[in-house]
Amino acid sequence: MVAGETSGDMLAARLLSGLRPQLPDSLMHGIGGKHMAEYGFQSDYPMEKLSVRGLFEVLMHYREISGIRKQLMAQLLDEKPEVFIGVDAPDFNLDLEVQLKRAGIPTMHYISPSIWAWRGGRIKKIAEAVSHMLVIFPFEEEIYRKAGIPATYVGHPLAQVIPMEPDVEAAREELGLEADARVVTILPGSRMSEIKYNTTAFIATAKLLLQREPHLQFLVPMVGAKQRAYYSELVLAAQLDEVPILLMEGKSHTAIAAADVVLVASGTASLEVALFKKPMVIAYKMMAASWHVLKHMGYQPWIGLPNIIAEDFLVPEFLQSAATPQNMADALWQQLNDVALQKRLKLRFADMHQDLLRDTAGISAQAVLNLIHNR
Repeated sequence: MVAGETSGDMLAARLLSGLRPQLPDSLMHGIGGKHMAEYGFQSDYPMEKLSVRGLFEVLMHYREISGIRKQLMAQLLDEKPEVFIGVDAPDFNLDLEVQLKRAGIPTMHYISPSIWAWRGGRIKKIAEAVSHMLVIFPFEEEIYRKAGIPATYVGHPLAQVIPMEPDVEAAREELGLEADARVVTILPGSRMSEIKYNTTAFIATAKLLLQREPHLQFLVPMVGAKQRAYYSELVLAAQLDEVPILLMEGKSHTAIAAADVVLVASGTASLEVALFKKPMVIAYKMMAASWHVLKHMGYQPWIGLPNIIAEDFLVPEFLQSAATPQNMADALWQQLNDVALQKRLKLRFADMHQDLLRDTAGISAQAVLNLIHNR
């Protein structure tokens, strides 16, 4: 198995929670993180080496990433595992899967690349690379069946992990917040590149909101110590360290549950916020050169997962130059104070939660076992 970042590690761990009891003595290894390790997964390389996003950012790390893939390829071709599972990270995993499949090793890819959003031509490569695709959105299964690629809709694992009715009071008590506090949670991203480009604008947004309401409380969860240190360095360099922030390591779900509104970088985290039924503003910034290339490659008017699933601008999105502190602060202020809007969003997000709710661990584990059996 190969997972390339924190969200992939969590998704893969969900699959392993269903698979490990079925294969208690199997060696499960490759590249993964701490959540996969809880199920006896052995990571041969640090997962952080693959956690790079953006066209030019990847190019800067290409030699190292390519070297890891070549070493892993040689190891797997020699070992001939019962199955290889690529978890997201399509730019890394699909090339690996093509070679493994040609060598007669069954390949499964867990989470479809966003071919319905951009780079739809990749489905030809997917057909060459993947023996079976596990998809997490209902509309994806038909796309693959039409292309002749076996696929199974397993639901979104986060829909099982996140409760239908989050306990706001318990979350605030855990974080030492007053029950009646007005709370804004800020999620600039888990990757170092996301933290680099989003942090300053996101915290400057908090500063503007404080001018409107001085007693607002801000929460910023970070994935780990390295990310937390980098965030603090950026805030200090931007002279925004006077903005009162409760900075924490981990506890992202607790911070979302405790919030009245969330400012979130586009990605899986935006879906987590929707499943917690929270109003949000989605924003994203990246290296200018990467944005110049990527902005012309999308098929849809939305970039946030909640909006894509709904096929509607349920919540505001601000990208690159539009992601200014003023724009984000204005949008967050409306979300924070419009009670009718909050009620509408809660209902839409509850429907979304139901649509994504399946026995993900059980269904995905059975699909893996079937692939091994049919070999």
